[in-house]
Amino acid sequence: MDPASQDINLNSPNKGLVVDHSDSLSDVPVEGAVGNSTNPLPLGLTEEEAEELRTELTKVEEEINTLRQVLSAKEKHAAELKRKLGLNPLNEFKQNLTKSWQDVQTSNAYKKTQETLSQAGQKTSAALTTVGTVISRKLGDMRNSATFKSFEDKMGNLKYKVVGPKGNGEAVSSPTDTTPTQENPPF
Repeated sequence: MDPASQDINLNSPNKGLVVDHSDSLSDVPVEGAVGNSTNPLPLGLTEEEAEELRTELTKVEEEINTLRQVLSAKEKHAAELKRKLGLNPLNEFKQNLTKSWQDVQTSNAYKKTQETLSQAGQKTSAALTTVGTVISRKLGDMRNSATFKSFEDKMGNLKYKVVGPKGNGEAVSSPTDTTPTQENPPF
């Protein structure tokens, strides 16, 4: 099988098959070809102008194909250089992410938002400190109140009755002992 006679167009239904070039298709009319009576020339164009445009179109398409080949070669070369430098897509992504984050941090919107949130955080912290101080003061006032002292004494007496003078379980006295000692102050 002669490789020159193989159809190498990958989209061709005859891919890989031997193509007989002995039949010439030059006498078969092609759509859009010069002199084709089924596709008349656009209005205002002479046949010479249409031929010039077709020639120019052919050149531009050839240039496009050449540029595609050059671009492909450049992309392969760039990939090879990146591989030699140890750059991989993950490293590039990290670098892009780092640069993007730096760009965000230097933006005016980010600076204003950061400033606003900082002020809000300071105000919130001050408010929570004030609330904590007020709660501590109220609890201190409540602990010094007569009602709380009475409650504390009653709980101390109850503990003494249940646990006894030695709260560590060493010696349990009878529940009839009602005098608390200083060794086991209430709470």
